[in-house]
Amino acid sequence: MRSFPSYRGQSAFAGWWWLATTGEHVGHESWLERDNLIALDFDPDVVGVVSQPFWLHWTDDVRARRHAPDYFVRMRDGAGLVVDVRADDRIEPEDAAAFAATERACDQVGWGYRRVGVLDPVLAANLRWLAGYRHPRCLRPGLVAEVERVFDGRIELGCGVAAVGDPIVVLPTVFHLLWSGRLAADLTGAVLGMSTVVGVG
Repeated sequence: MRSFPSYRGQSAFAGWWWLATTGEHVGHESWLERDNLIALDFDPDVVGVVSQPFWLHWTDDVRARRHAPDYFVRMRDGAGLVVDVRADDRIEPEDAAAFAATERACDQVGWGYRRVGVLDPVLAANLRWLAGYRHPRCLRPGLVAEVERVFDGRIELGCGVAAVGDPIVVLPTVFHLLWSGRLAADLTGAVLGMSTVVGVG
């Protein structure tokens, strides 16, 4: 419903994220929005995301107000979810009122509503890394069966990759499978490394 402004000296960084879930680009107005967009792209229950989906108009005790939520998310079960992105320490009273009004409106039409902030830094770092391998070109189909066989017993990343073959060849496929959920690892305890335990998802 509105564009993403770009001007000299602006404090936020707007851009476009290629959503692996749909193969389309979705806009973001800040790196915080981008990080949350990556998390949505990683979520297997999400099947679609659009940015700035609609204007919500209402009147408070003083004047007419409007708010454009950051994202509309379609879930795998068909449910709708409206998402606003704002760090906890950057919510002013007018922002809080806008989020509350949006939540009430969503409740009336049967959509979920969520206000999200800064991601856990370890999770955010791991998702950013894996997102670099989200494109299908990173997957070597001929390696998948062997990778899943090796990691079926849950072993350290480095050991498993070495058992399959040359790490330069194997790692992109392993990271792609971690992104897609066919392999699994703890993404919140520590930054991914060769000692991270990986198993079949």
